[in-house]
Amino acid sequence: MPIARDLDLVFPATVVPPLTPFTANGAVDYGALERMVNYVVEDCEATMVIAAGVEAQEYQFLSLSDRKDLIKSTIELVGGRRPVAVGISHPSTRTVLELAEFAQAQGAAALQLLAPMKPTGGQPRLSELVRYFESVLQRTTLPMMLYLNPGPGADVSVKDTVELAKLEGIAFVKESSRDLTRVSRLIEEIEHGGHAHYFTTLQMNLASLMLGGTGVTLPPPAAFISNKIHRAFKAGDWVEAARLQRQFALFPSRWMEFGLAAVMKAALNLQGMALGDPYPPYEPLPPAALDSLQAYLKTMDL
Repeated sequence: MPIARDLDLVFPATVVPPLTPFTANGAVDYGALERMVNYVVEDCEATMVIAAGVEAQEYQFLSLSDRKDLIKSTIELVGGRRPVAVGISHPSTRTVLELAEFAQAQGAAALQLLAPMKPTGGQPRLSELVRYFESVLQRTTLPMMLYLNPGPGADVSVKDTVELAKLEGIAFVKESSRDLTRVSRLIEEIEHGGHAHYFTTLQMNLASLMLGGTGVTLPPPAAFISNKIHRAFKAGDWVEAARLQRQFALFPSRWMEFGLAAVMKAALNLQGMALGDPYPPYEPLPPAALDSLQAYLKTMDL
């Protein structure tokens, strides 16, 4: 089955997952989601949008049917303004394939799939990960983003990551590590090796661009700053790019004890986006933390 390995993306790229707002009874608030998607596309100028693909989107709390509704609605709300990569992560390949087929039928431009832990415990072997990804790649024509995030997913070695990036159909790699040694080697072997485009996370944004990486995947409102970093980088204004990147030295790390979704939702709420709280039983930032976050946001280029 021929796979469209690449998309017509502008680099450096900002790939953005819209956060998921919920109503008081735990349903997705689609009115607030529309405002969120418009902010991601128009204000953050996302290069590509992720639907139900990263943990900060809290898709894990949804039933399979509700997750499909979130995917479908996100694609519809983006409305062709940007390509949408749909998250299909799940320990079961049967469910992954169901989501992949659904995403393709809804008009997704790409798929994103987390390298999984073994459901029975322990780290998977390379041969197991290869079979896992190939079982999906053989059933779709969409390019795939290999998503690496130890904790919710497997801790894949550098050597094994390079081998997975060589699989036919892997067009992008999203790396969550903040380890410069790992990141720089993977950029060299994967991006410069011609296997796939390599994306890092917000703390590594400017460093990875300087090393030849493709871009970054990060949630709003951090994506708004990232877009400014990319503009300064493309203009050759290293001083401005570094000034903007320094804002990620404290945000969101100073408040990360409350969780990424809680911090980013709080930041957006303080900007008037009305995203609500994290999915229960997980708690929003307490008043003192919220006050300190609000004070810091006023120093940022938001």
